[in-house]
Amino acid sequence: MPDWARYGVFWHVYPLGFCGADIRPRGPREFHGRGLDALISWLPYARDLGASGLLLGPVFESSTHGYDTLDHMHVDVRLGGDAAFDRLAEACRDMGFAIILDGVFNHVGRDHPAVRAALDEAAGRLAPDDDPWHGLIATHGEGAGASLDVFEGHGDLVDLDHSSDETADYVTRVMDHWLDRGASGWRLDAAYAVPDGFWAKVLPRVRRDHPYSWIFGEVIHGDYPRIVTESTMDSLTQYELWKSIRHALQSDNFFELDWNLTRHNAFLDTFVPQTFIGNHDVTRVASEIGADKAALALAVLMTVGGVPSIYYGDEQGYVGIKEQRLGGDDDIRPKFPDSPDMLSGLGEPVYRLHQALIALRRRNPWLLDARTEKVLLENRRFVYRSVAADGGTHLTVELDVESTPTFTIRDAAGAVLYHR
Repeated sequence: MPDWARYGVFWHVYPLGFCGADIRPRGPREFHGRGLDALISWLPYARDLGASGLLLGPVFESSTHGYDTLDHMHVDVRLGGDAAFDRLAEACRDMGFAIILDGVFNHVGRDHPAVRAALDEAAGRLAPDDDPWHGLIATHGEGAGASLDVFEGHGDLVDLDHSSDETADYVTRVMDHWLDRGASGWRLDAAYAVPDGFWAKVLPRVRRDHPYSWIFGEVIHGDYPRIVTESTMDSLTQYELWKSIRHALQSDNFFELDWNLTRHNAFLDTFVPQTFIGNHDVTRVASEIGADKAALALAVLMTVGGVPSIYYGDEQGYVGIKEQRLGGDDDIRPKFPDSPDMLSGLGEPVYRLHQALIALRRRNPWLLDARTEKVLLENRRFVYRSVAADGGTHLTVELDVESTPTFTIRDAAGAVLYHR
């Protein structure tokens, strides 16, 4: 595990929202003056927060929201194109910031040229030897009646054919290209929907030329250790922990959190999970459990094993509800102002809390793979120790929601490191 990831805390940004791009353009997709360059003025803000890099949502050419990809080899014109990425990458290098890109390799948008080519092949209008995209998309049936596999019922998201060598070669080429161009790692979107054997073919080839890359997959549930082992991914998104932190605080039931921390310990025997309490796909933590309990959720995130990320806006106490409708993600993927100076002062206390707890984690780098031990467990009170893998030291974390939610973090000698 490279040091940049081992000691990393990542600021997770959804670029199309952050930059104010037109997510559902009715005409040509156009640049409206704010692209990836808009992130450059925010790098000192992210650094002062305690972050060591950016975890970016999709940036490649797409029809709408970024996950309906049109061209993996170019940055979306709405984000300023390839030149804007190069400027951001240079600024990140100057600050020692890493960039993790979102690799949408399970599916492409229906308007991707490979989709049309596959349908043309099925209809006999295009010979396989004349199709530069041959093998990327599987069709079923022939002629005008040919059908396509789609992602989770979304007709505009067409699955890649992960059984073909052409797809493995294509994904390897894309990953290598952007690692060469300035990225340090990849988040593999919808990795749970891709056969583990596909990743096992692709990722060793990527690491051959980029041995210091770090690659983790979006996996919501399942046998995490088996998936990591068979896919050769470095890590997975720890959705089980995310859910148990939120639900335990929402329901005043710390037994659920304790049970999942026990599972988390077992995962750490195989890999170091990518941990979070907010991302671009879920209701904001402050909206779901309230600001006071969100502080406790952050305390847990920063005191258990894992490589944590902070979703942009959570460090300001932003609220937002995800809804199951067209545009239902807009509330949780907002535009940010041009500079940190334009933020409301109302978010300052939440930002300071994030700074303090991230700094505490940085002072205790052994937390990367720390195991937790239950000390006291009640519905509304929970005390646990986070213990270094070598047993040499520990922190004690006390969570209390009996009345006003509070937490206390103590060092191995019992001194209070933080109380809220």
